[in-house]
Amino acid sequence: MAHRIETVNVKGSPMEVFVFEPKGPGPHPGMIVCQHIPIGHTGIENDRFTLSVCERYAENGYMVAAPFIFHWWPKSTDIEVKRKEFRDDWTGPDLLAAYNLLAGMKNVDAGRVGIVGHCWGGRVSWVGAMTNPRLAACGIFYGGRVRLAMGEGNPPAIDLAGNIKCPVIGFFGSLDKGPSPEDVDAYDAALTKAGVEHVFHRYEGANHAFQDQFGDRYHPQAAEDAWQKALAFFAAKLKLGKQAAAA
Repeated sequence: MAHRIETVNVKGSPMEVFVFEPKGPGPHPGMIVCQHIPIGHTGIENDRFTLSVCERYAENGYMVAAPFIFHWWPKSTDIEVKRKEFRDDWTGPDLLAAYNLLAGMKNVDAGRVGIVGHCWGGRVSWVGAMTNPRLAACGIFYGGRVRLAMGEGNPPAIDLAGNIKCPVIGFFGSLDKGPSPEDVDAYDAALTKAGVEHVFHRYEGANHAFQDQFGDRYHPQAAEDAWQKALAFFAAKLKLGKQAAAA
């Protein structure tokens, strides 16, 4: 599927946003897709899995925006440096910029924008939901490190569960160690305590990255079941037309 790249400015740093447009005149619901960080990651253009996720949401009727949240570093910078220096107080503005880009499009309904991410992007999706009350739905696929603080002076993301104003859906593998089943229990407890509407799906025999069809942990049964549940969740929460949701 063809896409275009738009550039927005975040605190003086240019950030690429990959935009995938669905068929039809709209107004469409919007989806912010938060990328994962595969080994050797240098940009969304080299991330086959994230691109495939964007394409599938666009094919199902969403205007998709995938922001390159690692724009704070040169693309050639080692991924371990990016992991170590990553900051939630940079990521919130990145995701807000992606939201504003979508919301400003004439064929997008700004009241029907969701956010979803896998792996590192799953944690980023949590951060997006906790920093932007205008998001209407949030999806988290095996997002680790939610219990950790990212960036000096920032609290652990889990401590800000009460800031999440939208419903959340989560997908996790029983064999995963990041997040572990105990981590997922903690996420569940934090959202429950905060009164956040949420539903978690756990897959026995599935590991981290079970939805990545390009990786060695791909679990086709769990992957497709999760896809169908995620599409149904977002279709309901973002009021997607039945015809598009069935694509």
